[in-house]
Amino acid sequence: MTKPCVGEAANSKASGKVMNDLYTAIRSCRVCGSDNLHRVLDLGETPLADRLLTEQGLNEPEPHCHLTVVFCPDCSLMQIIETVDPKVLFGSDYPYYSSVSPTLLDHFRGSVEEILGRRALGAQSLVVELASNDGYLLKNYVRHGVPVFGIDPAPGPALRARESGVDTLNDFFSIALAEKLAGEGVAADVIHANNVLAHVADTNGFVAGIARLLKDDGEVVIECPYLRDLIEHCEFDTIYHQHLCYFSVKALQVLFRRHGLYLNRVLRTSIHGGSLRLFLGKRQAPDPSVAQMLGEERATGMHDVAYFREFAGRVTALRDKLRGILEHLHAQGKAVVGYGAAAKGTTMMSFAGIDRSDIEYIVDRSEFKQGRYMPGNHVPIKSVDSLASDRPDYVLLLSWNFAEEIIRQQAEYRAQGGKFIVPVPDPRII
Repeated sequence: MTKPCVGEAANSKASGKVMNDLYTAIRSCRVCGSDNLHRVLDLGETPLADRLLTEQGLNEPEPHCHLTVVFCPDCSLMQIIETVDPKVLFGSDYPYYSSVSPTLLDHFRGSVEEILGRRALGAQSLVVELASNDGYLLKNYVRHGVPVFGIDPAPGPALRARESGVDTLNDFFSIALAEKLAGEGVAADVIHANNVLAHVADTNGFVAGIARLLKDDGEVVIECPYLRDLIEHCEFDTIYHQHLCYFSVKALQVLFRRHGLYLNRVLRTSIHGGSLRLFLGKRQAPDPSVAQMLGEERATGMHDVAYFREFAGRVTALRDKLRGILEHLHAQGKAVVGYGAAAKGTTMMSFAGIDRSDIEYIVDRSEFKQGRYMPGNHVPIKSVDSLASDRPDYVLLLSWNFAEEIIRQQAEYRAQGGKFIVPVPDPRII
């Protein structure tokens, strides 16, 4: 039994939104406010990602919500229409802990070392991270004697951060919180915001809050998935209700300039299937990377609706090919399990119709997730040790963005004949 969050809703002309008890549906762009929105992709009703179930919750009503993707040609932002209440998405049972992934830890350790090498940070400095999770990044500054302050809405990760010596406030960051903190004398030399900008319903308020907390000579370092990689690599499963926005460099520049922040440097990274690392300040001093990225986007056509027209067709083709692989293996009597109880796995399995008839269970390194069940299809989640004991024939990499790390960790399984199914960008067996 499910409790859809779609259905009859009341129009509110004053707010420009359609509302019910679980979500609001935007009618204008989250960055620039334009109502010139073009539909790109409809993923149907999906379970809310990261709402992993306990055994007791399997028979309870489960929220599902439509997932509709649109594009704004006025600022080049791709976004979803539906905004689910963040307290529902990031509440007390939020299961994501950044420190689980060695690849992620190495990536952000390198980010901190680069900043420490450029900026004279010390005991009188302050580094703030928004959506600081379990302290995975800030602890690198702590080791160098630099004061830190984390802000995260999820109680579990925030507690884990405090236990590791990272001062953390358990709250949602907003312009109101920024004003409160600034009034208490908080002013940051460096502000980090990794993989959070896309999660925020009040995008402009969030960025305004960043500008409020930043010192005049401070620096903001933001990472977010890159829209170009999502489209070109058909990474449709990175679209889920936590991810409200999918950014081009142009959209980011429009957003930041509305709040007196300037994009001065941009790097492309391979993390999470392709991301941007952005360097911002209150003073405009762009290096050549900004103009280069904007020029590449124009040349590629990313600022035009036409760029997105074939995306939905490629998503459908990927789904059909993956379903064909799984059905062929099932007909042969092969045992298939999944790897990674990730949010993206919810979208992938929902859209492709993957359930317990396709994969027996999912393994994950996070002890928090083990013993729970995926939303929607109720596939059980087990320890990674199950691969060695059960020796399934195939493993579907739902966390394909960490494919190299996972395959390296599972060298023994592969040596014994185990194979991996990598679904993105084109389903294949390795």
